[in-house]
Parts: sequence; structure tokens; C-alpha cells
Amino acid sequence: MEHLRKLIREVPDFPKEGINFYDITTLLKDPEGLEGTIDALTEQCRGMDVDTVIGVESRGFIFATPVAYQLGCGFIPVRKPKKLPAEKVSISYDLEYGQDTLEMHKDAVGEGHKVLIVDDLLATGGTARAVVDLVESVGGTVAGLLFVVELDFLNGRSKFDGYDVRSLIRYES
Repeated sequence: MEHLRKLIREVPDFPKEGINFYDITTLLKDPEGLEGTIDALTEQCRGMDVDTVIGVESRGFIFATPVAYQLGCGFIPVRKPKKLPAEKVSISYDLEYGQDTLEMHKDAVGEGHKVLIVDDLLATGGTARAVVDLVESVGGTVAGLLFVVELDFLNGRSKFDGYDVRSLIRYES
């Protein structure tokens, strides 16, 4: 994964001083980097018993859709409020800087449906935890969580004891 790590631009002091931002747009614009990332993500979850792949708005869509395609599964978008047209379920959760809400169509996940959650980044784990809770609130089962980048030093993985959490690129600090 070192070749993929080298394609991620590190931006110091963004969005505020003291924060080191890991910008994946440089990875996405590189054809071999994008292909390698999708292939590596797919390999990470081959063999999992998955019915559907969920992508979290918005960068999660970039990765979840081709992974779903390669696994022969459907794709479910989890979106910000007021973006989905049919009946939906929602969850509000705390962020380090406030509160946010995510929504999913109510009929997207059924009882016992096995779901793989895919997103670009695992930081503090708040967003991913909200998606887990949303899936489970409608009777779905989380088969696993898959991330391109994980910031180990923020300890987001600790919110997922008992869950299968995988990531391609991990940053220690």
C-alpha cells in the first residue's frame, strides 16, 4: 500500500492550525492509483458474506459503488438530510465540532440483510458509528466496515469492538 500512500497529499494546518489533512484527490486523479485502490479495497473484502454495499456521502460513494460492482452486490447511498426522495430513516450524531444527520431509504436494508459499509476515512469513528446504528435500527447486519485511510491516532476503531474493520492505509500520527 506504500505506492498508494505516496499518492495522498498531506496538507498541514488544514482545516485549522495543528491539523494534518490527508487529501485523497491526488490519489483519485491518478489512473493507476484509483484502479489500485478499488482493486485493493475489493480484495480486502472478498470472501465476506455481503448482500449490499453502503457508501457514505460523499467520498464513500466513489469507492463503494465500484466495490459493490466487483463483488456482485447492490449499492445503497447514505446521504445528508433532504437528498433522498422516498420514505427514509435518519440518525443524528455528535461530531467533534457539532452535530450531523444521515439518512437512508427505509426500504434499503431489510431484516438480516448483510451490509458492508465503505467510506474514505476512519478518523474519530462518529460518522461510521452512526451508519452502523442506522443499519442495525432497521434490522440489518453489518458484515464489515472498509476504509481507504485510517487515522490510528484518533482511535476511531475503538467504537467498533466486535465488528470487522479493515483499512488500506493507516497513519500512526
